[in-house]
Parts: sequence; C-alpha cells; structure tokens
Amino acid sequence: MKKTNYVLTFSTLILCVLLTSCGPGKKLVASRARVDQLQKDSSDTHTQLNACIGLVENLRVEKSTLQNENALVSNDLKSLSSSSKMTIADQANRLKTLQNMIQAQKDVMSKLKNTISDALMKYKTDQLSVSIKDGSVYVSLQEKLLFKSGSDVVDPAGVAALKSLAVVLNNTKDINVMIEGHTDNVPIKTKFFRDNWDLSAARATAIVRILTIDNGFDPLRITASGRSEFRPLKANDSVEGRAGNRRTEVILSPDLNELYKLLNQ
Repeated sequence: MKKTNYVLTFSTLILCVLLTSCGPGKKLVASRARVDQLQKDSSDTHTQLNACIGLVENLRVEKSTLQNENALVSNDLKSLSSSSKMTIADQANRLKTLQNMIQAQKDVMSKLKNTISDALMKYKTDQLSVSIKDGSVYVSLQEKLLFKSGSDVVDPAGVAALKSLAVVLNNTKDINVMIEGHTDNVPIKTKFFRDNWDLSAARATAIVRILTIDNGFDPLRITASGRSEFRPLKANDSVEGRAGNRRTEVILSPDLNELYKLLNQ
C-alpha cells in the first residue's frame, strides 16, 4: 500500500513539474509572436506615413505651380485687355487704311504693267509677254529674243528690249526686281556650263548686268536667280513646249515695308 502511494505521489509531482514548465513557454512564444506582429504593423504604418508625407509634398508643389501659372495667365489677360483698348472705330480706320494701301499697290502694279506693255509693244507675243500674277508684274522674255542656244550672251535685239524696259524701271519707285533664268529639260554640258543650273543662272546674271551696269538700274533693288528646268510653263514633250520653257522672267514686286509696319502696329 505504501509503495502504491509512493508511486502515485511521485507521478503527481512529475506531472506538476511538467505542467509548470510548459505553461510559461507557450506564453513566451505567444508574446514574441505578438511583438513581431506589432513591429511589422509599426513598419507598415511608417511606410504609409512616409507615402502620405510625399503625397502632401507633391500637392504643395503642384499648388505652387498652379499659383504661378494663374499669375502668368492673369498678367496675360491684363496685357490683352490693355492692348485691346482700341475702339471699334479705331479698328475700322486701321482696316480701311490697310485696304487703301493694298488697293494703291494693285493700282501701281496695274499701271506698271500697262506702261511696260506700251514700251515693248513692238515685240511679238512669241518673243515676250507681260502679265500680273500674285500681285507682281511678270515680263517673260523668250530665248529666241535674248540668246542663241546654249549661250548666255544677249543678242542685240534682246539688248534693245532690255533698254526699253530699263527706262520704265528707272522711272518706277518702290519696286524690287527678280531676274529668273529658265531652261527646258534637255541636259547641257559644255566647257562653259556644267548643266542647266549653270546656264539659267548665267543668263539671269547677264540680264542683271545689262539693266544695272549699262542702263543704271539700282543694283540694291535687283536679284538674279537660276531655276534650271524645274519651273516649266509647258510640258517638255514637244518642240513647242521646250521652246516655251526656255525663257527669262523679269519679276517686278511692290515694296511691302510700309504695309508690314502698319500690320505690326
């Protein structure tokens, strides 16, 4: 009986020890898990807080930018308001002035065309023509009047025509002159000209020399250019078409400086 009681008592003691040792271990594990979770939650909270701080800073910058843009727009509106104080009557007067200047230039160019046509009336239509295009007067001189084939030396008949034209030009103010040489599409290559570009530019320059050096036209008001074959009037698939494209054009344009000044006011 004693032995039985002893075994029972010993077993009870062992059980108590085991229970006592297991209890605190589980609580410790649970506490550590809780601490880890709290640390993770804290880290996540700091991350979210930093993101919010960054968002607030971005909003502050955007607000500052919008304020600056609003200030610029406000200044632009003030400037526009100041510049638009011209009354309707003022605007109407300005428009009328522009229309009068444009009409006056049209009248000048129309009169110039008629004067040149009269000065060159003895020449046939297959030698030269005078027309108005895009507000400028075009005097188109055919190759047969000015040059021999492949040459930039002006024939006597052409020199005479240019002299008559120079008289009109010297008596006309406020115009600028462009001399454009044109060829057909037949290639040329000689000891004088590498190609049609050379020939067209040389012919334009020859006419500029006659108008300025020989007839006293102001060289500050004249320009020479070569167009080669690239501005044809007709198709180059026939003898007549190619002949019509071999020409030199004297283009007379009005001086638009005063008109530009008025537009910029």
